[in-house]
Amino acid sequence: MATALPTGLATGTYAVDASHSTASFTVRHAGIAKVRGTIGIAAGTITVGEDLESSSVRVELDAAAVSTGDANRDQHLASADFWHAEERPTWTFESTTVTAGSDGYVVAGDLTINGVTQQVELPVDFEGTAKDPFGNQRAGFESEIEINRKDFGLTWNAALETGGFLVGEKVKIALDVSAISQN
Repeated sequence: MATALPTGLATGTYAVDASHSTASFTVRHAGIAKVRGTIGIAAGTITVGEDLESSSVRVELDAAAVSTGDANRDQHLASADFWHAEERPTWTFESTTVTAGSDGYVVAGDLTINGVTQQVELPVDFEGTAKDPFGNQRAGFESEIEINRKDFGLTWNAALETGGFLVGEKVKIALDVSAISQN
């Protein structure tokens, strides 16, 4: 049985508007603080089918477009110590299924970071639709997940004198997406 689309969301293709969307991350630093940053969104397409099962998502992130508010840290993150943006410039997410969840929707798919692909499930909230002042029909979505960076080959770290490590293993990723109907 097909699952109905969210109320107000029309079928068709939506392009992710990178200038009004954010892919951000948070990770523990030295076990006592959090570092927050963003990764640039290069491109994205949301295809809304007649039902959830025929819908899909594909997003590309620019690994070199990292911003944490510290240029030296940004360069270190983009280096071979972390995600080697020069050799692996694009991160991708490509959905395999879209289903209704207990509190919204679940978009499952393949997340590729640092050349390593893992299956993830994104809990997604549909934030609604709106027509902007320029006549564009927009749809909004939010999601937040937690991954283990080591699952993606991101293993660099430094031991602390007091015990523990400089960079935490768990990384929270938050997505806030505005997409424009292409129909």
